[in-house]
Amino acid sequence: MLKHGILGLLKYHQMTGYEIMTAFRDSLCFFWNAQTSQIYRELQVLETKGWVEKTPVPQQSKPDKNIYSITPEGRRELLYWLSEGELSLPSRNHILMKVFFFGERSREENIRYFEGLKEYCEIFLQSLDAAQKHISEYRAFLDAPEQAVYWEMTVDYGRRNLQGYIDWAQSCIDRLEEMK
Repeated sequence: MLKHGILGLLKYHQMTGYEIMTAFRDSLCFFWNAQTSQIYRELQVLETKGWVEKTPVPQQSKPDKNIYSITPEGRRELLYWLSEGELSLPSRNHILMKVFFFGERSREENIRYFEGLKEYCEIFLQSLDAAQKHISEYRAFLDAPEQAVYWEMTVDYGRRNLQGYIDWAQSCIDRLEEMK
């Protein structure tokens, strides 16, 4: 999936590896984490496959930087991936795996866990305000600015998903406190 995320970003605009990492941090991080090393490793794979091209740009007093752009083959791969009809929801959730076995712990420990989860999600939810700001900034890279509506849809999903976790965590806290 990371390769398709990189191809998608390069479809909008040619970028350096650092700019790709920044775009991930500013827009995709709430649903897809990518480390700098993963991005650079994936760029090498994409270049080997002929899906991206690298153009070295000489710099004074610094190492040369590489600017990556998507190739026609890369565009075809991106469109193929986007057209795949497979619908699936994530089938692994480490939170639910833990909660399933929380009967092994004390009620108080579990209440603290759910309070922490709720707090974590509330902080993450607030961070999505910055994502909306970045959407406005990145919209300038689009040939068709209306495409940004899909970015806004992903932020909306993130907000709803986090709010769902917050509501669920509070419900779990309430149930555990009723058991006292």
